[in-house]
Amino acid sequence: MSFTTPEFWVALLQIIGVNIVLSGDNAVVIALAARSLPLAQQKKAVAWGSGAAVVMRIVLTIVAVELLRLPYLKLVGAALLLWIALQLLLPENEGEGHASASGSLAAAIKTILVADLVMSLDNVIAVAAAAKGSVMLLVVGLAVSIPLVVFASTLLLNLMNRFPVIITIGAALLGWVAGEMAISDPAVKAWIDAQMSYLHYVAPALGAAGVVALGKFLAGRAEAKALAEAQAETPMALARSDTGVRRILLAVDGSEQSRKAIEHVLTLGKESGDPRSMEIHLANVQPGLPGDVSGFVSKDTVKGFHHEHADSALKTAREMLQQAGLAFKEHEAVGHAGPVIAEMANKEGCELIVMGARGLGANSAVLLGSVVQSTLEHAKVPVLLVK
Repeated sequence: MSFTTPEFWVALLQIIGVNIVLSGDNAVVIALAARSLPLAQQKKAVAWGSGAAVVMRIVLTIVAVELLRLPYLKLVGAALLLWIALQLLLPENEGEGHASASGSLAAAIKTILVADLVMSLDNVIAVAAAAKGSVMLLVVGLAVSIPLVVFASTLLLNLMNRFPVIITIGAALLGWVAGEMAISDPAVKAWIDAQMSYLHYVAPALGAAGVVALGKFLAGRAEAKALAEAQAETPMALARSDTGVRRILLAVDGSEQSRKAIEHVLTLGKESGDPRSMEIHLANVQPGLPGDVSGFVSKDTVKGFHHEHADSALKTAREMLQQAGLAFKEHEAVGHAGPVIAEMANKEGCELIVMGARGLGANSAVLLGSVVQSTLEHAKVPVLLVK
């Protein structure tokens, strides 16, 4: 496959896209494994661990490319890719980290290497399929995308958390690659080319559409089940009519739209005339880490990671509320923001939820990955979206 052909560049973009989406958990392990080290050693751990992981990933993927030349293995690989794509769309496990914490440089590098070896099966198969047998394309794609994931991991994770539609697109891409992979298996390719050539266009499209549709259905069902269980265990707190105090849940994420939501609550405080008439519950919900991450880092490290990011998101709101003399309680949680915010309001007996709408107009539900939409669907009290 020549680099001057459109097919080369399409396949290259597929490899880069697959790497970005599927390497998120690897990037988290790299960040967490080096987190407890001094700053200078953190950089060494990331550099050495990631460099060795890149070499190992390239070797494993080249082996996979050769193995996929054998009959029936592409069919098996396609089925595995479809399963992996569905997992991307299902709710993540919060994880109960059980690996022992270690503060040494050698231990951090070892953690990065072992984690990358264990967690890279999905990545290796997907990239090998997208490469379509071209070792040159494989090496170029990995050389471009892996450093991007390693050194821009925080940025990529933040983008995926803020715009989960990226994950949906990634799952659809995997479904597309799985469809292409299945019909190119040596055991069926000749027959398909002769009898059902239209499958070259239909199979990838069906793979992409089927993954997204089924994944969204299963995710919605899992989310509804988790929310029902939480509601069954959570007693309703006293509402304003019982105490005379107006309880407001202020959900923030550190964004500019969150700041506008804070300012609106401050305005409500001024209008009330008595700060004691309002009870503000300041909340931040961090997305759960992939469940397999917890096998390589300690529970305390995961908790510290979530607390550090939540504290950063709450900082501005905390300072503004303190300056205004308004009393508030802080809440940090991990999970899917929409249902968690709604249930938190229910638990604390809040009569209003205030949150930023990000100003994305009618398409906000799609772009935000249903955070706002999910809060609206699950909340039992009014939700005020501030633009």
